[in-house]
Amino acid sequence: MMELWRLLIISILVLSPSSINGDTDQADASALNGMFTSMNNPAQLTGWTASGGDPCGQSWKGVTCSGSRVTQIKLPNLGLTGSLGYQLQSLTSLTDFDLSHNNFGGSLTYNLPPNLQRLNLANCSFNGQIPYSISLMKPLEHLDLSHNQFNGQLTVDYSQLPSLSTMDLSSNALTGELPQTMSSLTSLNTLYLQNNQFTGTIDVLGTLPLQNLNVANNQFSGWIPKQLQNINLQKGGNSWNSGPAPPAPPGSQNNHHKSGNHEKSSDSSSSGNGKSGLSAGAIVGIIMAILLVVAVVGFFLFKRRIRRPSPDLEKVDINKPFVAPASDDVQGKPEYAELKSVHSSSSINTLTLDTAPIVTLKPPPLDRNKSFDDEDYSKKPVVTKIPTPVPNNVKSYSIADLQMATGSFSVENLIGEGSIGRVYRAQFDDGKVLAVKKIDSSLLANHPGDFTEIVASISKLHHPNVTELVGYCSEHGQHLLIYEFHKNGSLHEFLHLDDEYSKPLTWNTRVKIALGSARALEYLHEVCSPSVVHQNFKSENILLDTELNPHLSDCGLASLHPNGNQAINHNACAPEVADSGQYTLKSDVYSFGVVMLELLSGRKPFDSSFPRAEQSLVRWATPQLHDIDALTKMVDPALEGLYPVKSLSRFADVIALCVQPEPEFRPPMSEVVQALVRLVQRANMSKRTVGNAARQSESMDANDSVN
Repeated sequence: MMELWRLLIISILVLSPSSINGDTDQADASALNGMFTSMNNPAQLTGWTASGGDPCGQSWKGVTCSGSRVTQIKLPNLGLTGSLGYQLQSLTSLTDFDLSHNNFGGSLTYNLPPNLQRLNLANCSFNGQIPYSISLMKPLEHLDLSHNQFNGQLTVDYSQLPSLSTMDLSSNALTGELPQTMSSLTSLNTLYLQNNQFTGTIDVLGTLPLQNLNVANNQFSGWIPKQLQNINLQKGGNSWNSGPAPPAPPGSQNNHHKSGNHEKSSDSSSSGNGKSGLSAGAIVGIIMAILLVVAVVGFFLFKRRIRRPSPDLEKVDINKPFVAPASDDVQGKPEYAELKSVHSSSSINTLTLDTAPIVTLKPPPLDRNKSFDDEDYSKKPVVTKIPTPVPNNVKSYSIADLQMATGSFSVENLIGEGSIGRVYRAQFDDGKVLAVKKIDSSLLANHPGDFTEIVASISKLHHPNVTELVGYCSEHGQHLLIYEFHKNGSLHEFLHLDDEYSKPLTWNTRVKIALGSARALEYLHEVCSPSVVHQNFKSENILLDTELNPHLSDCGLASLHPNGNQAINHNACAPEVADSGQYTLKSDVYSFGVVMLELLSGRKPFDSSFPRAEQSLVRWATPQLHDIDALTKMVDPALEGLYPVKSLSRFADVIALCVQPEPEFRPPMSEVVQALVRLVQRANMSKRTVGNAARQSESMDANDSVN
């Protein structure tokens, strides 16, 4: 008996630490407990607890460990609220922290994890200043604080961040000049500062190894540094200076680079330094003077040529294709003699009338003998189409690679087909699975630009809710785009195709999909410069990942869509598009409203299986959007009544705004996003569903009205 008790006591002593802390470091577990409490104990964080627990041993949602230490926390798009707590500095092994697209608000805590490599807090409604503690994250490589409400000047010491390669501070309310410590960001290749209120110059960025820079829609002034003019630069919406001698970026060691105007250039050129004394401004001035002289001489010779036409022109008939005669054959021609007699007569007006059009319309001679005419036309600029360079972040694939990965584009790997081309599933030797869109070659034949121009344009689009371009292929007349693959398919398939393996989308998931899709359109419309009109926004182009987050596809491909009224889906597009075929930002908003109607009702935009009055979804649903009784009858039966009534009503209000027939009355996507964010916040505050009892329904409505 004594031995039994002893064994029991030993077992308790051995198992007690595991039941309290388990596999997780105590400091890490406490930090996550505090974080959970500060976020108002969200139910969607499965496994998390306000005290105790074992994040590593119990597989808490979004938490990844190495040994006993927490190394990653990824909780995007979960509708989280509250704050992040004040114990995050204890997470010293955390390298990846992603809480993007949530609804926190308030100021960002100073006590952030100190050894992060990636920090993503985009679209979280944080305000106040960006904390200085970011300066202490020396391993930091990727920083995304975009689409918040951060304000004030940047106080981060960037000289402490030698590894930072990507930084996105766009769409905040940041002010003041860029700090000089930014010149120390020697690894920075991508920087987004658009849609803020920054002032001053961007000279401090001139020496950085940037490949992508967006400073649009600020209050910058001065000149664009020379080193930044040949990169992927977006600079509209500022007050840039113009002039022949923009100042070079700071830090240049040569005197002629430091000069900012012509006066300093003159001083440096006369300082007795010999050849090295010529400044960049002086050289530009000399070149401009030479060009001016050449232009004057050329104009003088051109005028002489008009007064005294050469024999090569006299055979030309402007109504026939031009073929230049050899100069030796002209003199003996009867036409030449006839024209010569006219020239010798007094009919000067007739000669001028006949010869002036010849001079204007004459193309370059086919016989390229050295003559005055040849010299004149050789000075005209020849437009040569240079292929647009494709950024390094997009991989070039061969046809052979793609044939192997798709089984020679077999029917078994065909996963979609649209107006632009077919999409195939591609599995490569390294196990990676991607989606390959094979562009219809007839669409490119009428495209004004080349294929690499399209690829370069799409490669600039980076957003969590936009399908990422991975690579491209342009060989043997074939043109293909390679995208990330989302195995859950499209929203259209989830809503409208019977699949025994897929479960119906819950109400919260439908709202999440609507919000993510709205953020994608907001990015295209209001962040990209110039704005991108999608033109083909529909449920088939909203792809769902493993966590049912939406990713908008076909972005940047509007120029490839077939022209003509036959390419327009009249039941899903805006009335003005059906009438004129012209797409605008507001027509995208209308199409977004149609997708929201699909999410609400579970119906297709057009379904001939319904009675005639109900076949067009917009026409049938719009009159009922403000009638709560009719609205509840419209809801997708797959939801089985599990939705908050007030949330449904507010969802319908957003739809009604988006599908208004007059485009000027439809809201911008930023307002749609804000309305959906508020809807999510209220849903998190009141998690109630519709029941059969009238008393329960009335109680819910009363509580929701308070919220």
